[in-house]
Amino acid sequence: MTAQQATAAAPAALSEGDATAGEPLGRRALRTREAILDASRKLFLERGYAGTRINNITDACGISRAGFYTYFKDKREVFNLLGQTAYDDILAVIARWDNMPTHPSLDEIVEWVNAYFTFMDRHGAFIFSSAQSAPSDDDVRTLSKRMQLRVAFLLGMHLRARQQEPTSAPEALGLTALAGLDRSWFLVTVQDLGVDRTDVVQAIASVIHRGVGQV
Repeated sequence: MTAQQATAAAPAALSEGDATAGEPLGRRALRTREAILDASRKLFLERGYAGTRINNITDACGISRAGFYTYFKDKREVFNLLGQTAYDDILAVIARWDNMPTHPSLDEIVEWVNAYFTFMDRHGAFIFSSAQSAPSDDDVRTLSKRMQLRVAFLLGMHLRARQQEPTSAPEALGLTALAGLDRSWFLVTVQDLGVDRTDVVQAIASVIHRGVGQV
């Protein structure tokens, strides 16, 4: 849904008490839509996709079912949009390597790991929930695998280009790096094991730094 479409849908949101006097209508409508997406991310993690119902989402947002249908036709559309948004955002994070020098400093890699963790702050709940519970049709599984392999390959190629002895399997290199990043974020942020996030970021960056030929 574009900003223009969200603005056009706003009159229905008004009936849900979704506007404040003097506040631009389009911004309010977009805020409600984002609240639906944020609630869905969390609920998919807690309950799984199959276990999350529309009324769970609307209760979390404080809107009615009619308010939900102002923005989305069903739960599947929410899931699809969350997946596409996460994919677009992670490609943007991976693309940061385009501007990294051939021999990046440790500080530059720390900055990149922080950017990846920021991405996970927004999308991590969806990523972990979709790995455990997602729409069961083959199209979703096939597309998900294709997206994951694409991301792994792109990151692997960036890392491979900076290795002293380049690997012959960039997708495996990328998958390994992503697994470490995702799991570390989960343990620090979701399970809150008491390890300082800054220390974890520094440790991951050091591993990547050594892996791309920096001693």
